[in-house]
Amino acid sequence: MATTTEEREEAGFSPGRVLGGVLAAVGRWAEGFAAHAGDMAELVWRTVYYLFTGRIAMRDIARQMYWMGIGSIPIVLVTGMLGGIVTSQQGGYQFTGGIPLYILGSVVASSIILELGPVMTAIVLIGRVGARITAELGTMQVSEQIDALYSLGRDPVRTLVAPRIVAGVIVVPILVALCNLSGVVSGMIAAQSTVHLGIPAFRYGAGLYWHNWDMLYSELKAVAFGFIIPLVASHMGLATRGGAEGVGKSTTSAVVLMTLSVLVIDALFPPLLLN
Repeated sequence: MATTTEEREEAGFSPGRVLGGVLAAVGRWAEGFAAHAGDMAELVWRTVYYLFTGRIAMRDIARQMYWMGIGSIPIVLVTGMLGGIVTSQQGGYQFTGGIPLYILGSVVASSIILELGPVMTAIVLIGRVGARITAELGTMQVSEQIDALYSLGRDPVRTLVAPRIVAGVIVVPILVALCNLSGVVSGMIAAQSTVHLGIPAFRYGAGLYWHNWDMLYSELKAVAFGFIIPLVASHMGLATRGGAEGVGKSTTSAVVLMTLSVLVIDALFPPLLLN
């Protein structure tokens, strides 16, 4: 027997109730998004204020630069090397006899410098740096160490957040440059060993379509990633609630949000700076 309109409404299937639930969910999402955006904007403003008023201790920035930079060099170099090898091997495999082999040099150099180097470095730093920042600040938040700083008259943003953001903006472009260099060199060696493309021919192909803007483009991406990763990680750490379980949830959410932020920024760069 067909279900009547009254029976569907009693069972919770009325169009109005469904539409109301959808609108409520969208409203909650928009409210949460606005709250996160507002909190991060405040962190940015306070960081800029403390930076230009000289109230950030250089030793704190240097400590964060050492931890983010020196500790990340091995994994960044390995990541760049593997990216260059894979790009060179796949490019050589897909080339046909109608394409000059030296073009592989341009393919490898452009792929690494314009895209793979910055993005792979950012993904590595999300796992190594971003997750740790969120876990550290989240633990301090749930253990009331952040409140203790406020009670002592010290701003946690000035002592904990600002040095990490400044260090990220400085360090990540250096790491991206190392990743680019490692990727191009390893791609050149892989091209010589797999498709027998000599180093002079590889360098000729790499320089054939080279633009000096490409390196600046890569470093601008690195600056953006170096800014957004510690910003999101610090915000999620300070927003942690609920003990150890809350720290785990905040860290997971921070990794997802940092990854999406990096990919969105990466997608915005070509239409804004390459056209």
